[in-house]
Amino acid sequence: MVEFKYAPMFQLGEDTTEYYRLTDKFVSVGNFEGHDILKVEPEALTMLANAAFRDVNFLLRPEHNAQVAKILSDPEASSNDKYVALRFLRNAEVAAKGQLPFCQDTGTAIIHGEKGQQVWTGFDDAEALSKGVFKTYTEENLRYSQNAPLTMYKEVNTKCNLPAQIDIEAEEGMEYKFLCVVKGGGSANKTYLYQMTKAVLNPATLVPFLVEKMKTLGTAACPPYHIAFVIGGTSAEKNLLTVKLASTHYYDALPTTGDETGRAFRDIELEKQVLEEAYKIGLGAQFGGKYFAHDIRIVRLPRHGASCPIGLGVSCSADR
Repeated sequence: MVEFKYAPMFQLGEDTTEYYRLTDKFVSVGNFEGHDILKVEPEALTMLANAAFRDVNFLLRPEHNAQVAKILSDPEASSNDKYVALRFLRNAEVAAKGQLPFCQDTGTAIIHGEKGQQVWTGFDDAEALSKGVFKTYTEENLRYSQNAPLTMYKEVNTKCNLPAQIDIEAEEGMEYKFLCVVKGGGSANKTYLYQMTKAVLNPATLVPFLVEKMKTLGTAACPPYHIAFVIGGTSAEKNLLTVKLASTHYYDALPTTGDETGRAFRDIELEKQVLEEAYKIGLGAQFGGKYFAHDIRIVRLPRHGASCPIGLGVSCSADR
């Protein structure tokens, strides 16, 4: 008889992200029935969302810029690759001044939150976060992309880039963690789900399948891409959520092996193999060359025996 054994599906390692403090206000530690609790005021979430979406529209991550700069010194990179890389770096320099965003498509504001059970708010978290998104888009030089349907066929622009997509999960502890993403239409449109079966789960079939689907991305979403594949999943929606998070490198600290509990893991060797195939596609950084992708993330999830969903998505050259 099998004994009960619980293990979280996503077992992340150490978070090495560099953070900065916005303020020491609006957050405090209290006590309830002998347990510490983290009390968060609405102003804290509004300030956080406001700063996060300002930063993400004007500032690129150092790791991403380093990958772009690497193209310039790669003898295998085409002249087209190097031209695009240089333009991206100069664009990043302009955007960092805080006047013009890195990309004209300032995207859908997406917030993925993980709220510890000892975090107390006592208000509508989504409303406070949305207020921060509103402030960013109405006070900065950013495009409004969201259309509200009045009927099935008639729409109006919301003129503030709301609504934001806000998903908050419950977990243990007294930390409140957020991933804030700006997803433009180009990269969002390159998200795919393929309903496959176990027949694809062998090296002779899987690698050609992944390469074939990768080629269909084309250049419309502005490569070089950060490409994510997710193989398996307890549902289609879980697969695609994992695709989105993996494309942002949120799951970089996953284990690199699976176990009998069904934990998620990254296949590092397969990532390297598929990246080499991406270099061979020939589309390069939009105009021909090597750098169709900066990197590949491949995450394996548990699956129902009759199903094998495979998801594909990208974070584009704006990588926000």
